Order: sequence, then structure tokens, then C-alpha cells
Amino acid sequence: MSYHKRSAALASAAALAGSAVLMAAPVARADVVDVNYQCRTPIGDKSAVSPIDIKGVRSGSGYGITMSWQKGVSSSPVELGKGAMNPSATIVLGGADSGTLTVTGPANQAAIPADTPIKISDLSGTYTPRKTGKVTFTAGVLTIKALGTTTTCTPANRPGPSLTLDVTAAGGGTSGSAPSGSASGGRLPQTGPEDSVVALGTLGGTVLLAGAAGVLWLTRRNPAVRH
Repeated sequence: MSYHKRSAALASAAALAGSAVLMAAPVARADVVDVNYQCRTPIGDKSAVSPIDIKGVRSGSGYGITMSWQKGVSSSPVELGKGAMNPSATIVLGGADSGTLTVTGPANQAAIPADTPIKISDLSGTYTPRKTGKVTFTAGVLTIKALGTTTTCTPANRPGPSLTLDVTAAGGGTSGSAPSGSASGGRLPQTGPEDSVVALGTLGGTVLLAGAAGVLWLTRRNPAVRH
């Protein structure tokens, strides 16, 4: 094989190796899941179905978790003025971790007309991994406080997870269930999906550089062989 063909083969092999490394990088999985909420309100029971979206973004030493409602749930027989309604919710952890994560958000920024489905603002919280492995995040109980009353909405259709993260706990945490309780305040993670992508991408780049170095070596060595 000529040195030109050998150089091209090395470069191609390096490029393929880099692509394979990047394809193997773990990613977070998110799904919009329909949740059938059964709500106990001061004026009786109500029900509503809303698609729920949960997102996780690496934030400092943990993950910023955001829970979004695409449709309104429950309603009020009277108008709720600006700032009169305060929502919060729990997210049920599964897989390598267990327990619940509480997410909160701001009060309503605009008045909500009477007998109108209440649109919940995005709720957020911070998740700190305590175990290594895949952790699922599933919609839990929604609580709405307004005008001195409390409405509790519970998923009745056993919804599936809206988010799955592949996480790593600091200090050598192993896979398996953790004790129930708040997800906050645990040990801090060392890596997450985004970090893994960056690290593996760097490895792929190193392989490409190694291939390029081999090409240069062959190119410089060939004249010497001709002499």
C-alpha cells in the first residue's frame, strides 16, 4: 500500500473512531406524558388531563429540574386576582433513586377568571444524585393554594416517567434504591449526561488528532525512504 493510501486509511479510521465514541455518549430521555389529575377542591371533586413535561439541566453541582403543564387543571368559582394562587408539586423518583423532589414556582402573574382551568406556571427545584444509575422523574401530587384554601390533585392513571437521567453520585454511590425522602441535600454529582458528552467528545477529538499525527509522520518519513 502506498503512503498516500496508508495516510488516507489512518485518517478515515480516526474519524470513524471519533464518531463511534460520540454515538456511545449517554443522553437524557424526556417524554411528554398525559397525566389524569383527580382534584379535591373546596367545592367538590374535579378532574382534568394535562400533558406534563419534565426537563433536567446540569446546574453547578446538581440538576435544575423544571416541570411544565401544557393544559390547565382544576378551576375556581371566583376570580383569582394576581398573586392569589400559589402552586407546588412533587416529582416521584424511581430507578436508581427513590423518594420525592419538591418543585415550586411563582404565584399567578395575571388574574384567573372564574370557572376557567387554572394554568400552572413552570415549577422548578434542584436534584442532587445520591445513587449512580438511571433515575426516572414522574409527575406526583400537585397542590394549589388560593384564597386561604388548598386544592390537591393526584395522578390517577399511573403515568410513566417524563424524564430519565443517567447520573453519577459522588463518593462511589452504587446503583440501587436510596432511602425515601427529599432528593435535595444529598451528595454532589461528579458527572452527568452533558459532562459525559463533553468528555467523550474530547476523547474522540484526541483520536482524530492521533490520526492526523500519523499522517504527518508518514508524509515526513517518505522522502527519507526515497533517499
